[in-house]
Amino acid sequence: MAENREIIHLDDVKQLVDTFYTRVRADELLGPIFEERIRDNWSRHLDIMYRFWQTVLLGELTYQGSPGSKHITLPVEEVHFERWLSIFYKTIDELFTGEKAAEAKWRAERMAEMFASKIAYFKSRNGAIL
Repeated sequence: MAENREIIHLDDVKQLVDTFYTRVRADELLGPIFEERIRDNWSRHLDIMYRFWQTVLLGELTYQGSPGSKHITLPVEEVHFERWLSIFYKTIDELFTGEKAAEAKWRAERMAEMFASKIAYFKSRNGAIL
C-alpha cells in the first residue's frame, strides 16, 4: 500500500476531490441527491471543487463563489451531513497526512455545520429567503 502524503499541489487536490466524489456518487444515501442536483454537469462541478479546495488549502485564489445559495434548498438532514463527513474523512485518511489533511477535515466540519444551520433556518422559514 502506498504511503500517505501531504496535500501540496493542485494534483493532490484533484485526487482528493475525484476520489471523494466517486465515493459520494456511489453512496446509496448521498448519490441520488447529488445526481439529481448536478445531473450531467459533473465536469463543471468537479472543476469548481478543485478551485474551491485549491483556494482553501493551497492559498491559490482560484475560487470565487457563494456556495450557500447552491446548497440551501437541498433535501438533506443531519444524517446526510454525517455521511458526507464520514466519506470525506475516510478519503483524507486513506490518501493524505499532515497539516493540510487535518485542515481539510476541520474545514469540512465547519462547512457541514454552516450548511446544516442555513438549511435548517431556510426550512424553518418555509423556504423564505430574507
